[in-house]
Amino acid sequence: MTEQQHPGKKYPTPPLPSQHQPHPGWTGPMDPPPDHGEDSYRGTGRLMDRKAVITGGDSGIGRAVALAFAREGADVVFTYLEGEKDDAAETARWVEEAGRQAVPVACDVRDEENCRALIDRAVSDSGRIDILVNNAAYQMSQPDGIEAISTEQFDRVMRTNLYSMFWLCKMALPHMPEGGSIINSASVQAYKPSPHLLDYATTKGGIVTFTQGLAQMVIGRGIRVNAVAPGPVWTPLIPATMPDTQEFGKQAPIGRPAQPAEMAPAYVFLASPEASYITAEIVNATGGTPLP
Repeated sequence: MTEQQHPGKKYPTPPLPSQHQPHPGWTGPMDPPPDHGEDSYRGTGRLMDRKAVITGGDSGIGRAVALAFAREGADVVFTYLEGEKDDAAETARWVEEAGRQAVPVACDVRDEENCRALIDRAVSDSGRIDILVNNAAYQMSQPDGIEAISTEQFDRVMRTNLYSMFWLCKMALPHMPEGGSIINSASVQAYKPSPHLLDYATTKGGIVTFTQGLAQMVIGRGIRVNAVAPGPVWTPLIPATMPDTQEFGKQAPIGRPAQPAEMAPAYVFLASPEASYITAEIVNATGGTPLP
């Protein structure tokens, strides 16, 4: 495995070690371990005393965002799946070490009532929701074509990636004050779909459209809606859903996958008062792949 110099860091470049995990995947067995900003992210109080809800906050981009939000002064409610308790506990530890409240919530966001319970929990704890990050996602590579995508898989991808975003935005908005921010996780796949991720890419295209439409719908409430479109990112979802990890990220012009820590600053910016004039925007973080 080679390494590439990055400003202030050295991040691995392909070939990566071949590895596989059962879904949903865990951080611990990953080689190399992902960087969530544990040793590098420095907050400056940009989100002081804000109340944030993050789906899929146990690992990957979600953990990096939770850590960064906490170091910027926010309290964080985040979701995880039942099988991810260890990862969730680690995220909570980093949030609490930053001096902020962490509330891990076991929640399968494919279910509408689970989403309702999550919002109810967040509001009961904090009285409001200042920031909602719809980050939970499911994908499963199917290189054998559309015939290999079962209705069960298609439904799971749609409910995890699209339905949950719709439900959570709808339920959270009545509890979001003026100045609130919704940030959705889109993807380079929304614009440059990989054939083996057809259903996943379809949902990411939907997230872009939903983000831009909802932003216009709620602009009169003083609430901003934006999205981040990452390129390839080294998270547990990759060894859990890809048949081969060795060349992962090689397609990015920068020549490697991103680390979760490299995504978090975009979410912090979109959540912060400095982005007060930015809504209906998709921030591309693709490692050099040009997007519309």
